[in-house]
Amino acid sequence: MIPVEIVKLKFVRWIAYSFILLLIVLPSCNKDEPEHPNEYVNDWIYTNMDFWYYWNNTLPTNPDKTLEHEEFFKSLLNASDRFSWIQDNFKELQNSLQGISKEAGYELALYRESTDNNNVLAQIVYVKPNSPASNAGLHRGDLITKINSEQLTLSNYQALLGAISENHTITYRPFDVSTQEFGTDQTKSLATIEYTENPNFLTKVFTYNDRKIGYYVYNFFATGPTQTSTQYNAEMDEIFAGFQSSGITDLIIDLRFNSGGAETATTNLASLIGKDVNATKVFTIREYNEDVTAEIKNEPTLGEGFLTVKFLTKSQNVGSLLRNNRVYILTGTRSASASELLINGLRPYMDVFLIGNKTVGKNVGSITLNEDNDPNNLWGMQPIVTKSFNSLKQSDYDTGFNPQIFLEDNSFILYPLGDTRERLLNSALREITGLTEFGRIGSAQSLGSEVGHSLDLKKRSNMLVIDPAVQKSLQDLIRHN
Repeated sequence: MIPVEIVKLKFVRWIAYSFILLLIVLPSCNKDEPEHPNEYVNDWIYTNMDFWYYWNNTLPTNPDKTLEHEEFFKSLLNASDRFSWIQDNFKELQNSLQGISKEAGYELALYRESTDNNNVLAQIVYVKPNSPASNAGLHRGDLITKINSEQLTLSNYQALLGAISENHTITYRPFDVSTQEFGTDQTKSLATIEYTENPNFLTKVFTYNDRKIGYYVYNFFATGPTQTSTQYNAEMDEIFAGFQSSGITDLIIDLRFNSGGAETATTNLASLIGKDVNATKVFTIREYNEDVTAEIKNEPTLGEGFLTVKFLTKSQNVGSLLRNNRVYILTGTRSASASELLINGLRPYMDVFLIGNKTVGKNVGSITLNEDNDPNNLWGMQPIVTKSFNSLKQSDYDTGFNPQIFLEDNSFILYPLGDTRERLLNSALREITGLTEFGRIGSAQSLGSEVGHSLDLKKRSNMLVIDPAVQKSLQDLIRHN
């Protein structure tokens, strides 16, 4: 039998040990800490949305913070918000906005093959230079029927389209421009890389009698491959200096694949086009919610002037060269956001003549919100925080801009961009010159209405991103709050 004294001693030690454990455990049960693992990030989401969100007065008062983060974010959105989004890795978000993504280097428009079946055709609309797709010999106009040996259909095309961000195979019919015919099915394997796309895709100058016509294909708005780089803007300036030295009389800007991007790049392009614009003229006016507006106006380093974006004074501006003070812009089903900001901002200063499809209709802008140094929160979100107006206080394009000449880029025969037989460019050249012959125009056979597009997979799609300097000033505001 164990002596009673020893039993008492052990009991006293057990009590002491239990008390120590209790002291250790109690601090971790702080009532201020989230009770659910999702609440930490969701608290951050709600706090930011409550201050920044353009529709912050419609946020639910008691949202369920135990929801998964993306579901929680969506539960906060206003019914009219089609564009705010969130991503689980803010660095991937930032890369996407600068045109960096894992891909093979080609973009697709998808159409139903026939009303008699559910098959889908994926037509290559452009191939990016020095990419795996370019090196494999793919071209605009090629028709893809299978991805990873699986026939594209209405029920699977979205999943198969998502698969092209990894190594994949395609079965396709190559289009021969010289014969205007399609070859037999071929299969090719395509690797994906982290590809940095340059938005300055193509430039040309066409001469017809007394007209010199500058043509510029610009595929998204970005100042450079990083947030602080100005490489792409500098290249844009050089392109317009070339137009200037060529003495162009007319200008065609091709934005059919341009679904948005950086406000600073948009301002730069507008400043190269508009007649008599300079740093004293208003390009766009930003409207925030009442809370943010009050903070901006009350902050001495910002003030009411912070709500107005002026043009830049650019020596490369070609506005005074353009006949009838008109610029021609080619649009498509994915022309959105910053592209529409360009159109709206130029309208008070010149005639903006649209050829192509109706634009998306996005007159709002966003900022990137993330925590740089919090290992417990790698999420990044891109909420709508502002509405855009031009110098005449107009913002009437939430349903899109209707072109003066409606023309779809959905021909069965697609000519290369910059080819005078290419449907949208051909229409612009005819409108400018009054001439009717630019080589034999491609087949009028149509592929019908789009059912999808690879550009929809790009996080930068439908984005108007406030410039980094503005974002920093606004971030300082939220830290102040």
